[in-house]
Formats: sequence, C-alpha cells, structure tokens
Amino acid sequence: MGEHEFETAWREWRQSRWTTVSAPYGTAALRHTHWLTAEPAGFSGAPGRWHAESAAVVGESLPSVATVRLAPGEGVDVDGVRLRAFERDGALALRVIDPDAPSRTSLAAIETYPPAADRVMTGRFTHAASGATLDVTSVDGHESSDRLGGTIDLEIDGVSVALTVTRDDHGLSAVFADATSGGESYRFRFLRVPEPADDGMVVVDFNRAYLPPCAFSDEYVCPLPPFGNRWSVALRAGERLATRHPLPETAGTEADAA
Repeated sequence: MGEHEFETAWREWRQSRWTTVSAPYGTAALRHTHWLTAEPAGFSGAPGRWHAESAAVVGESLPSVATVRLAPGEGVDVDGVRLRAFERDGALALRVIDPDAPSRTSLAAIETYPPAADRVMTGRFTHAASGATLDVTSVDGHESSDRLGGTIDLEIDGVSVALTVTRDDHGLSAVFADATSGGESYRFRFLRVPEPADDGMVVVDFNRAYLPPCAFSDEYVCPLPPFGNRWSVALRAGERLATRHPLPETAGTEADAA
C-alpha cells in the first residue's frame, strides 16, 4: 500500500470511529447502566419498570407497549432513549442510551497520533492451548475470564514485547497500556488483530488502536490490560484522548451578585 492509500485508509477509519462514538445513540451516549434483579423497579432515565427474568431483560408499563423482553444486545427505543439489554457473567443490566447524555453532548473530538507506517508491525503469533483462559479485571473491580487466543511477539522501538490477545465471536483483540498511558494518552487502549498466516506471522497495525468505551462514558465496565500488556515503551500510535467542550462560564461571582 502506497503512502497516499495508507493515509486515506486511516482517515476513513478515523471518520468511521468518530461516527460510531458520536452518533445520537453511539458509544458516548450511554447515560446509565442499571443492574437488575428479579424484582421490577423503576430506574433513572428509563420509562417503565424493569427486571431480570430467565436470561432476558423485561420492561413493563412502557408508554408504547405493555411489556417488552430483550435478550442481551437487543434494544428498544422509547421516549427518545434507547433501552438495551446487557449481560455479564449471567448478571443482567439495562442500559439507557440517551442522545442528550452529557458524555455525548460535551464530546468535542477524539485526539489521535499522526498515522505512521512504522507503527504497522509484523510479529509471530503463538496459539494458546485449547480451552485456555485469561483472568480479566474490569474497571469496576469485577473479575472474570476470557478465552485466550495467544501471544504475539513484537519489537517496538528496539524493545521486545509480547501482546496477549483474547478471542471472541469477532476474532482476536487486545487491551494494552504503554508509557504514554494515563498521561498523554488514555490509561489503556483496545486493538483488533487479524488472524495470523499459516506460518504464524501476523501484521499488527497500532495506528488502529482505539479508546475503550469507558473513555467516553463512566457507565461502561471495560476490561483492564492484563499484566503482560502493560509496557514500559511509549507507543505513540492510534487514538489518544477524548476531548471535551469547555464548561460554560458562570454569569458572575457571589461577590458580583451581592
């Protein structure tokens, strides 16, 4: 791929990311995550009453329908908000996705590092043993396990690292932190990884590293990087930070009012 095609493809990816995050019902619009029990109850931002029942999220007394049952990932639009079922390790939650959520309306931009061809790296993939899992801790302290995909041996600016990747229905992915994390970049980032070739080689494009959903809304429960994916080397590639519109200035001080 030539330099022009490389930058064009990256800019298209960047625009797609912005659309996904900033859309009215996009990533940044998550206003609430309400964990449910079997007892129907009302919740902030959600019309009706909601409870968990037989692996489904059930809503009652809604303005448009009497009752709705949502499997994890399914949603319904009611009174301008999108209500979506969420599941984690058997626990069910109702997510309220609101275009007017401050997490969305205050979002100004996603800052990125400039695209660089040398941030596209080739590494050697080692498959995990069949059935292997990875212990995962989420930002809210919840501990679980994911299906381990394997590790990728890479060299970043002369430093050897091993990128641990997990596997889900969408393929391979990683959560990592580096020397920029928590300062010039968000405290960790996500990355999708293509399937390795038959000889075990795999191309990893860190220009496509992206911010986790919890960079845009505190209502997400993102996984933290495993210990082996916390590197001392600075990896300046991909998305960096979410920036916000400045808060409006107040009309005056208390002294002025007095």
